Amino acid sequence: MSIRFDDRVAIVTGAGAGLGRAHALGLAERGARVVVNDFADPEAVVAEIEAAGGAAMADRGDVSKVADVTAMVEAAKAKWGRIDILVNNAGILRDKSFAKMSLEDVQKVLDVHLMGSTICTHAVWPIMREQGYGRVVFTSSASGLYGNFGQSNYGAAKAGMLGLMNVLHLEGAKYGIHVNMLAPTATTQMTEDLLPPDAAELLQPETITPGLLWLVSDHAPSRFILAAGGGCFARTRIYETRGICLTGDELTPEMVGELAHQISDPKGQEEIETAFTQTRNFARRAAEAKGLTLHWHEEK
Repeated sequence: MSIRFDDRVAIVTGAGAGLGRAHALGLAERGARVVVNDFADPEAVVAEIEAAGGAAMADRGDVSKVADVTAMVEAAKAKWGRIDILVNNAGILRDKSFAKMSLEDVQKVLDVHLMGSTICTHAVWPIMREQGYGRVVFTSSASGLYGNFGQSNYGAAKAGMLGLMNVLHLEGAKYGIHVNMLAPTATTQMTEDLLPPDAAELLQPETITPGLLWLVSDHAPSRFILAAGGGCFARTRIYETRGICLTGDELTPEMVGELAHQISDPKGQEEIETAFTQTRNFARRAAEAKGLTLHWHEEK
């Protein structure tokens, strides 16, 4: 398997430094034409790409503003005729404990991370549908998947991307659009003061980019959560246990609490493909518990 991006057009948000810069350079090195979006000096990254013989254009638009994103997408389409790849990477931090955090700090982080990713994806979606091809990556975080003290706004924004990815994976499948999530741990301007020096040296952005390049390649999966850091890669999955089914006099909160250990038992757990899959499973098991036969119309 050889991964190349010749004739592909990519947009990378927050690409002026850190992870975004590494992603933009990696895409360009393998043949992509890259829109480098960032508030701060995207021109420097464009110059790096062009000096290496690649093609790129700079954009200083705010991903949380529809007009800015629309202009960016239109400029890329006018210059290169298509948009194949969107890497939603732009982000900010406003860390404080929830008790001390202002609602303005919550809103700003949601606007940039979650709404910014939504706005950018919404802008390229019709182009990708018409092409019959697209690759979208949302940059999440362990803070969203597992939590981190002082990052309720950031964690909420990053967790919101999970639901967005799951739905867009389903809606984009018949149009050749693959939607994935990257959950990186890297030394960037946002994290360099939080990491010990020896760890910071190991967790450079360039160690994550190979995973990102696979997620946006022709060989890409879809609905894949790729955790990455320091050249290490893992897949994050969400499972639902087999659980229990209560009927009659046993259907009480006391019994739910008493059998919590059975509810938590991982034996027989499975990944759920859609929300309706869960509904179907519970309805079938409830019917079985009552000795009934459920006539269910299968999902199409």
